[in-house]
Amino acid sequence: MEGEIATNTDPTGPWSLVVPLKPLARAKSRLTPTTGAELRPRLALAFARDTVAAALSCPSVLDVVVVTDDPEAGAALTAIGARVVPDEPDRGLNAALAHGERAVRAGRPRAAVAALNADLPALRPGELARVLDYSAEFPRAFVTDAAGIGTTFLSAVPGVELRPAFGGPSRARHLDSGAVEIDLAGIDSVRQDVDTGDDLRAALTLGVGVHTAGHWAAGASRAAEAPGRARGDEPSTAPAPDR
Repeated sequence: MEGEIATNTDPTGPWSLVVPLKPLARAKSRLTPTTGAELRPRLALAFARDTVAAALSCPSVLDVVVVTDDPEAGAALTAIGARVVPDEPDRGLNAALAHGERAVRAGRPRAAVAALNADLPALRPGELARVLDYSAEFPRAFVTDAAGIGTTFLSAVPGVELRPAFGGPSRARHLDSGAVEIDLAGIDSVRQDVDTGDDLRAALTLGVGVHTAGHWAAGASRAAEAPGRARGDEPSTAPAPDR
């Protein structure tokens, strides 16, 4: 692997995770052909709830800071234990992540910080723990998404800036910035973000969390009851994983 290969000699304690979330009305727009306009924002929130719940269950995680201006999402994620901060920069994903990093380190200047996508509904705490433990050996490290193009996770140990470059072909940008690519096997749930119908089907195959599974099943039931729907068009369901 290329990049920042010098290992970290400053012991890394529990991690603070920063999770950005768009207003639900605009989130996951590419899912609309698969989910419909009504179900899409509900699933976007369900993805975030399952992601945050899994992260908070991870033994390596101290806390989760969610950066969002959506009041419904903020209330729901606060209720499960996240700290919600407003997206004061309002300049896109990377500005939101940098804002979240500052919010964490305002109270804990030596915090180890990682950015995590909000659309990882199949996330397993054990797989996230493996990623975080591995990340502690490098100043900055990242996980490439299942498509091999984007990024789902980026870490920075104490004393190192996160320097997020998410969006589009972000794998290349994070490599160019010197971050180390995490090539562990068996971390599919950390890689499987959901932007498209194919992504959603892949996450369902892995086994999604209870919030996503519940909303997807409810959407399938409503679709099956809709008049004139062709047989076989109903969305399939998958059981939630044992978390």
